[in-house]
Amino acid sequence: MDVLLLVKAAILGVVEGLTEFLPVSSTGHLILVGSLLHFNDEKGKVFEIVIQFAAILAICWEYRARIGRVVAGLPGGDRAARRFTLNLLLAFLPAAVLGLLFAKSIKAHLFAPLPVALAFILGAFVIFWVERRRQPVRISTVDDMDWRIALKIGLCQSFALIPGTSRSGATIMGGLFFGLSRTAATEFSFFLAIPTLSAATVYELVKYRHLFHAGDLGLFLVGSLFSFIFAFMTVRALLRFVSQHDFTGFAYYRILFGLLILLTHTLGWVQWTD
Repeated sequence: MDVLLLVKAAILGVVEGLTEFLPVSSTGHLILVGSLLHFNDEKGKVFEIVIQFAAILAICWEYRARIGRVVAGLPGGDRAARRFTLNLLLAFLPAAVLGLLFAKSIKAHLFAPLPVALAFILGAFVIFWVERRRQPVRISTVDDMDWRIALKIGLCQSFALIPGTSRSGATIMGGLFFGLSRTAATEFSFFLAIPTLSAATVYELVKYRHLFHAGDLGLFLVGSLFSFIFAFMTVRALLRFVSQHDFTGFAYYRILFGLLILLTHTLGWVQWTD
């Protein structure tokens, strides 16, 4: 295995792990870094699918006790477990349905430098707006949510079908807008990532299954390891961060990154298309 290729895999794994669960859009960062590393061909696309799944596993590991209790409680009719599962299902459905209906059209028309940059920048102003509303907290924990709030957050997640929006950003801001505490909104975004990203991963794995080769196993393992480790660290760090800070810092970052997209595209440094 080419050592340089393994280094590239490690770098992209770090980028995926750091950005997947922050409100900054991992897709945009992977395109930028992958292009700069010249690792944005078909193998690169398959690689991104694999390291995204590793990031999902980090969430599952962090919340393994909670997930275990839910799974154990479902057969016995545990009301809390059933409500939690129903909330996740309802929140997952809007993006799943809209994704199946419009994914090809969105990819054809919106996966370009200007729409992606605008999504980054507009997303920043959404963060500013939500933070300045300072709506009183009505829901302190994920367990206090009802199905109506879950469905509304799921509708917010649908905006993440637009490249550059950020799934985490859409769900967290949606949670804050509908009265969740920062911790509850962030945790529900984490939980919702499990069915959403798992479904997207399975779909992409089936679609690109012909591109998987045994010779790439080492590449996938290195990228997945770094993705898992840094996703795990990011999840814990974000929960500590939101307990004492708001999300406006991410908004400023999104504006800078949106401008970076336009700059790198104008100068021809990055190919911002599929």
